[in-house]
Amino acid sequence: MITKYELARANDHSLLKPQLTYDEVRKGIQFAKEWKCRTVCVTPSRVKMAYEILKGSETAVCACVGFPNGAELTESKVADTQRVYNMGATEVDIVLNVSAMKSGDYDTVYNDVYEVVNASPANIKVILENCLLTKEEIAKASRICSDAGAGFVKTSTGFSSGGATLEDVAIMKENIDTTRVQIKAAGGIANVADAEAFLKAGCSRLGISKTQAMFDEIDAASK
Repeated sequence: MITKYELARANDHSLLKPQLTYDEVRKGIQFAKEWKCRTVCVTPSRVKMAYEILKGSETAVCACVGFPNGAELTESKVADTQRVYNMGATEVDIVLNVSAMKSGDYDTVYNDVYEVVNASPANIKVILENCLLTKEEIAKASRICSDAGAGFVKTSTGFSSGGATLEDVAIMKENIDTTRVQIKAAGGIANVADAEAFLKAGCSRLGISKTQAMFDEIDAASK
C-alpha cells in the first residue's frame, strides 16, 4: 500500500468548498504543510493566507482560476492568473471553456489556454471537466491543451456531475505529449484504492479533499 508520505507528495490538498470558514481553511493549510503535501489548492481570496503559512515549506500554493465553470473572459483568467502568481501561487488550475469546446470553437479553447499559460511563470493545469464532454471531446481537448503549453491536463473540478475515471485518464494520456504534460485526477477520489489506481494509470498528481481519511485508512491497514 502507498505510504502517507507518498500520497501527500502526489496530493494537491483541496480546500475549495465554499462553506469552509477562515479557520477551517487555515487549519487545512497547516495540515498540508505538516504532511508536506505537494500543494494546497485554494480559491484566489485565500492565496495570501496560504502563502503566509506555507512560505519556506515543501508545500506550494495552487490557486483555482475560472472556477468552477470556465466561462470567464480570457482577459479575466489572464488577469487573475497574474494576480495569484504575484501573491505567491506557483501553480494555477484553470477551467476549460467547456461551452466553446462543445461548440467546436477550438480556436477559442486554444487561445484561452495559451494566453493563461503565457501570462506568468506559474505551472498551469487545465481542468477539462470530462463529465461534460464526449470521449472524442476529451481527446481533442487534451491535444489542444498539450499544444497550447499547459503543464497538466486535469479531469474534473469536483463540482459538476461527475469526477475522475480511469477510462478518461487513458484517453487523456493518449492525446498529450507525455514528455512535458502531466495528468491530474480529481473529483470523487475517496479512498486509498482509488488514489493508487489513478497513480498507476499515469497520473502524477491527485486532487484530494479527504486526505486525513485516507491517512487513517493507511494507518488502519498497517496494524
